[in-house]
Amino acid sequence: MIHRERLHAEGVGSNERALQIFSQDYEALKQESLESGRLFEDSCFPAQPPSLGFKELAPHSSKTRGVTWKRPTELTESPQFIVGGATRTDICQGALGDCWLLAAIASLTLNEKLLHRVVPHGQSFTDDYAGIFHFQFWQFGEWVDVVIDDRLPVKDGELMFVHSAEGSEFWSALVCGCEKALSGGSTTEGFEDFTGGVAEMYELRKAPRDLHRIIAKALERGSLLGCSIDITSAFDMEAITFKKLVKGHAYSVTGLTEVNFRGNRERLIRVRNPWGQVEWTGAWSDNSSEWNAIDPAEKEEMNSKMEDGEFWMSFQEFKRQFSRLEICNLTPDALNDDSLSYWNTIKFEGGWRRGSTAGGCRNHANTFWINPQYKITLLEEDDDPEDDEKACSFLVALMQKDRRRYRKQGQDMHTIGFAIYEVPEEFQGCQSVHLKKDFFLRHSSCARSETFINLREVSSRLRLPPGEYLIVPSTFEPGKEADFVLRVFTEKQSETQQRLKDRRFQFGGMQVYGGPHGCILSYKHNQPVISHYSSSDFIRVLHLNLTDRQTSGYKVSLTSGESQKDGSARLGLVEFQILWNKIRKWLGIFRQFDLDKSGTMSSYEMRLALESAGFKLNNKLNQVLVARYADQEMIDFDNFICCLVKLEAMFRTFQQLDRDGTGLAELNLSEVMLWSKHYNSPN
Repeated sequence: MIHRERLHAEGVGSNERALQIFSQDYEALKQESLESGRLFEDSCFPAQPPSLGFKELAPHSSKTRGVTWKRPTELTESPQFIVGGATRTDICQGALGDCWLLAAIASLTLNEKLLHRVVPHGQSFTDDYAGIFHFQFWQFGEWVDVVIDDRLPVKDGELMFVHSAEGSEFWSALVCGCEKALSGGSTTEGFEDFTGGVAEMYELRKAPRDLHRIIAKALERGSLLGCSIDITSAFDMEAITFKKLVKGHAYSVTGLTEVNFRGNRERLIRVRNPWGQVEWTGAWSDNSSEWNAIDPAEKEEMNSKMEDGEFWMSFQEFKRQFSRLEICNLTPDALNDDSLSYWNTIKFEGGWRRGSTAGGCRNHANTFWINPQYKITLLEEDDDPEDDEKACSFLVALMQKDRRRYRKQGQDMHTIGFAIYEVPEEFQGCQSVHLKKDFFLRHSSCARSETFINLREVSSRLRLPPGEYLIVPSTFEPGKEADFVLRVFTEKQSETQQRLKDRRFQFGGMQVYGGPHGCILSYKHNQPVISHYSSSDFIRVLHLNLTDRQTSGYKVSLTSGESQKDGSARLGLVEFQILWNKIRKWLGIFRQFDLDKSGTMSSYEMRLALESAGFKLNNKLNQVLVARYADQEMIDFDNFICCLVKLEAMFRTFQQLDRDGTGLAELNLSEVMLWSKHYNSPN
C-alpha cells in the first residue's frame, strides 16, 4: 500500500504516466516483437472464444459460432490506424449490436483532447508494425495503459463489434476490443472509462423540473450527454419508430436553446445520431414547417453548424420520445483551456472489510457507524438567478472496484449506496472525529443516494445549504468486502476531509502521518518512553493479580518477543509499575466493552476500545489489526493486550528511529530487515 501511495505521489496513475495493466510494457513488448520478427500475440487477452464475453457471447453460443480472428493486414491490403483524423463515421456497428460502446467511442470524436488521452500518438500499420497497439483508459481513479494485439473477431466476413465506414481504418475497432477486454457494460461506464468523468442518469419519464438547467450547465461545462429509447423485447432492438428514431441506440445531445415561436418561447434540444443515417422526422426536423415561423437569421445560426445525423426537436417532445438521459461530467484536466466553467473535484479511496469497516446500510444500526466516513464543507451557494432556494449543488459518485473479475465465480457487483449527515455543531471544525453508533441512532440523513443498487457506480446530484456534511458510503448488507472510489463534484469551491484520515492516526499527544515516503511524526508534547517487557515472572504475577481481582475470564500471555530496555530481559521496579498500571487501565477498558463478561468483544467494539486506550487509528490500520488479532470477528483479552503492546512498542521504536527529532525516520537496509523480522514475527 505504501508503495502504491508513493507511485501516486510521483504522478503514476495520471494520464501522463499511466499504470501498466498486467505489467505489460508497450515499448518493450513492441521492441521484442520487432527483434524476433514475430507479430505480437497477447496472452492476457487471447484470440479465443472466451475472450468475447459470457452469456449470449459465451463460447458455442449462436452469436459467436463461426467466429474467426484476423489482423487488419488480412482484411485489407493497406490498413490504416487513423485516416484524416477521428470522425463519427469511424464508428459503425458491426455484426453484433453494441450501441452502448458505439456512443461512448463516438464521444471521443467530439473532443480532440479526449481522443488523444485514450489513443496515444505514433501508432500505425506501416512504421515499425509489430501487431501490437495500446490505449489508455480511466479505471477506478487512475489511468491505465492497456496493450493488445490486433487480432479482431470476424463473423460472416464482418467485424463483430465496431468498424469504420472507411474500410481501411481500424482505430475504433481496436479501441472497442481493448475496452471489452477491460470491462464492458454500459454507455455510462464507457463514458467514464474514456474520460475519467462522473456520470449521472435520468429517467425522462420522471425528469426533475430543472432538467433543462442541468443540461444547459452540462453543455456549458463540456460534459458528454447521451440519450436512448428503451426496448421491451429483443424484437425492439434496431426497431425504427414512426418518426425515425431507432430504439435501443445511443444518441448524443449536442445543444439546447430557446426560440421565439408564434409569440411564445419554445425550448429546443439538438440530438445527434452517431452513425448519421436515420434522422427524426417530427416537429423541428430539418425540413419541418416550424422553421418558417422563426426569424430567418436565428434559423440560419442554428442550422449552419449541423452535421448529417444531427437534428432539433422540442424539449417536451424529447422527454416523451426518449427514455433515458446520461451525462458524463468531465474533470478540469479533460476540458479545454477556454472552458467557461467546470466542476471542482475531490476523490477518496477506501474499502469495506468484514469486522472493521463493512457495516452495511442504515438498516443495520449496530454496525453502520463503522463504515468509512468522509467530510465535505460546502462553502458557496449556486449562482442561479432563476432559483430562489439558496443551496450548493454537488454530485456524489460511489464506485466499487474490480468486481467484474468475480463473475466467473458466480459473483458480481455488491449492492451499494451512501447517506449524508449534517455534522453536529460540537464536531464542526474537528480534524479527527469518527461519529459513533449513538449519533446515527439519533439523527436522520439529510440526503442519500436514490437507491442501493448493484451497479459499478451509484451517483446522485444533490443540493444542500452551506455547511459541513458527512458522507457514509456502504454496502447494503454488512460484512461485504470491496474497495471503492468516492468522488465529489461541487459547483463552487469546497473543502473536504476524510473523517477518519487514511494517512493520520493518533496516540496520546502524537499525531502520525503515513506519507508517501514513510511515517512523519508531529509532536504536541513529549511522550514518556515505555520500557519493554517480556519477563515470564511478570506474566505470572499478572495472572495472579488478575485472578485475585475477580477477573478469572481474562488471561494474558504476552509473548510478543519484546526485550527490556537494557537488554536484560528483566523488569526493574519502576518499569514493572509503569507496565502494571497500563495493564490495569487496559483491563478496565476491556471490561467496559465486554458487556456480557464472556471474555471477548466484537471487532467493531475493539475499535472503540482502542480509541478509549488513546489510539485513534485510520481505516487501513483497523483492518490490519482485525485481520491479525480477531478470530471470527471476535477479540479475546489475550489478543487485545497483545495488540496494545505491539502498538505501543511500534510507536516507541519509531521515536527511537527519529534520531534527529525531525519527525522523519529514515531506515537503512539492515534496520528495515530488523524491523520487519521483529514486527512480523508470529508472536
